[in-house]
Amino acid sequence: MGSAIIASNVRKSFCAGKGRARRSIEVLRGVSLRIELGEMVSIVGPSGSGKSTLLYCLSGLEAADEGSIELMGRQVVKANRSALSKIRRDHVGFVFQSYNLIPSLNVEENVSLPARLAGRPVTSEQTGAVLESVGLGGREKDRPGDMSGGEQQRVAIARALVGSSDVVFADEPTGALDSKSGREVLGMLRTIGDDSNRSVVMVTHDLEAASLADRVLVLRDGRIVCEMGRSSAREILEAMGVPR
Repeated sequence: MGSAIIASNVRKSFCAGKGRARRSIEVLRGVSLRIELGEMVSIVGPSGSGKSTLLYCLSGLEAADEGSIELMGRQVVKANRSALSKIRRDHVGFVFQSYNLIPSLNVEENVSLPARLAGRPVTSEQTGAVLESVGLGGREKDRPGDMSGGEQQRVAIARALVGSSDVVFADEPTGALDSKSGREVLGMLRTIGDDSNRSVVMVTHDLEAASLADRVLVLRDGRIVCEMGRSSAREILEAMGVPR
């Protein structure tokens, strides 16, 4: 195994307001972390703590202002658009709350799209095998609109798997799902994190979901204030300092 992500002193600010009221809001204030292959890491914190911004910066979807982020040995900060696209194509999979499937494409086409865009041929047999592994065998020709939210999220996970992603970034992956579908999706992400060649980085407000991770990073006001091993939802809540 090795390091999937090494981040050092990552800073990110956004501008808010107009004219004289325009001001800079610092969202990430010097975040440093290391994520190894073969582990699942949850990032938790109160609203506005910078969780999603950190996830987007680590994955190259958002440009950090300062610091260093190495993703599978490739520098993300200050990389140009072409280099970032290649890093994401070669190493990254995404699972979002909103699924991000293309309605006009069927399941098989949605799953194979990122790999095809990256120039990696994908056979129907490969796609079918991955869909079978997430409980969607025989659903290749269905369209997203014919599926439940939980099934669509499984398609998104299958898409990340077919792309041979080294790091799967999940942003509130169960936020739009019922509890049963949410548990199933989390189980699949946990399985990916158990693969010694892959990592899962998940932002979540669901502390039961966070408790499935090997490590939990607690973010507050743009800084990591606590790092925990596998912990219960109660322990994570106490580390966050949220009154019960």
